[in-house]
Amino acid sequence: MVDFSCALKLSMPISVLSAIREAGSYHITVKGGKYLEAVAEANTIVFDKTGTLTKARPAVRRVYTFCDKGEDELLCLAACLEEHFPHSMAKAVVSAAAEKGLEHEETHSKVEYIVAHGIASSVEGQKVVIGSYHFVFEDEACTIDPAEQEKFDALPKEYSHLYLAIDGRLAAVICIHDPLRREAKDAVKALFTNVVMMTGDNRRTAESVAAEVGVDAVYAEVLPEDKAAFIRQEKEKGHTVIMVGDGVNDSPALSEADAGIAISTGAAIAREIADITVASEDLFELVTLRKLSEALMARIHGSYRFIVAFNLSLITLGVAGVLPPAISALLHNTSTLGIGLKNMTDLLEEHEGA
Repeated sequence: MVDFSCALKLSMPISVLSAIREAGSYHITVKGGKYLEAVAEANTIVFDKTGTLTKARPAVRRVYTFCDKGEDELLCLAACLEEHFPHSMAKAVVSAAAEKGLEHEETHSKVEYIVAHGIASSVEGQKVVIGSYHFVFEDEACTIDPAEQEKFDALPKEYSHLYLAIDGRLAAVICIHDPLRREAKDAVKALFTNVVMMTGDNRRTAESVAAEVGVDAVYAEVLPEDKAAFIRQEKEKGHTVIMVGDGVNDSPALSEADAGIAISTGAAIAREIADITVASEDLFELVTLRKLSEALMARIHGSYRFIVAFNLSLITLGVAGVLPPAISALLHNTSTLGIGLKNMTDLLEEHEGA
């Protein structure tokens, strides 16, 4: 007449479904209860920079030339290559050229896009590459004119840098400003966990952003596989890891994390792979997600303790002959219904009021 399974089987799924429903009211889409559990238990959270901690609305601030070509000519060449790809940095270059009224003809050969690295093509018989420091200087082994080294070293570190090289020599550095979200610092501070920022951007820019946001660790000039490898290493150490990203480059890390969180305005593949999607307007939704997950786990543990204690008492009193079977069954079913209804209520009001 009395057991534990009825209430346990009913209350736990109701709690999870209620939490997923409540998350939806905060513009957070969760694909399963186990991901809420991972968020509640997480002790490491990894952020991508562009489009996650920043607004993903970059703009070209300046073009530094390192050859005999003019700024407009080099910006026009960069836009000619970048217009084929939807990345936010590429859009910034194309927009800058359009604002200056620079028209560019399709003089290049087939454009090759290397994910998380850059773009390579041929223009008038010259090989042209544009992309990250790693791609241009390490993968493509491009060089800097020794006379321009001092100028290169003095590039402003507060900007992201896009490197353009022609025939193995650096031709231009395009400085792009992607403003931080105004709530990024406070949101990171409110997470109360080990916060790591990983970006493919250059080290100087990454460290500047990291200092402003207040993360615990920063890794710059990393590739998509580096992000995924870092998360694997943290998991092997026994850590529960969350990854927050928005781009194609973040997809391997999102799938590797205990809970991958994608920004809703990011790449479609990132949203598809991620376990949780949050609206991009406010990073405090991550704080809300964390509180909701912790409240869910507190409710589940509390319900479990109550169900076991209450029904064990009924069984003990029934065996002792204190309660007749009919009363025991009535109390058992009433408590099951009551705890099921309670677990349908919103979590955050209860959690914040406790």
